[in-house]
Amino acid sequence: MSCRKRCKREILKFAQYLFRLITGTLNTDSVEDELELSTVRHRPEGLEQLEAQTRFSRKELQILYRGFKNECPSGVVNEETFKDIYSQFFPQGDASTYAHFLFNAFDTDHNGSVSFEDFVMGLSILLRGTVQEKLIWAFNLYDINKDGYISKEEMLDIMKAIYDMMGKCTYPVLKEETPRQHVEIFFQKMDKNKDGVVTIDEFIDSCQNDENIMRSMHLFENVL
Repeated sequence: MSCRKRCKREILKFAQYLFRLITGTLNTDSVEDELELSTVRHRPEGLEQLEAQTRFSRKELQILYRGFKNECPSGVVNEETFKDIYSQFFPQGDASTYAHFLFNAFDTDHNGSVSFEDFVMGLSILLRGTVQEKLIWAFNLYDINKDGYISKEEMLDIMKAIYDMMGKCTYPVLKEETPRQHVEIFFQKMDKNKDGVVTIDEFIDSCQNDENIMRSMHLFENVL
């Protein structure tokens, strides 16, 4: 397999991991032991700084950088590339909206592009961060307008995007009101003080008391 095809495969595999983490559907059978490691001639600038800021080794960062540069020679990923990756992995549905939300979660400085540094920092949290760090990252994904709260409308937008991405083939009996019903169930569990929004503390507390979510979080450890 060529380097380019292998790197494309790993990026698509990451998209699967990320989707399953956010939706709480990851299982042990979907996790491979490790990525293939090999020698890279050129290392990216700031490698030492990234090694200190993430939980990746020098060699792992070199592998990730080579794959990133192969797919994105300009050194940055734009939103269209993100959408393209997800559309390949979920051809039976429309992944564009979910990819948009996911892209915004990686684009931490909101400049319309994801650099290698942005990508690696997010990946480090998702694969090797603490449970608290992963939950904070997930909260940021759902907090679409970045006001520090998750509203029912924001959670509904994410839920609809997930169902759109999965497509009707996966949910043949899906009714139009199903996403809203799921949101109501989530809010009953998470909105402790019944003020109509979920704070980050409420979100973390609810997730930490959910066995399925916690199992998904721990299965990400040592994937890479």
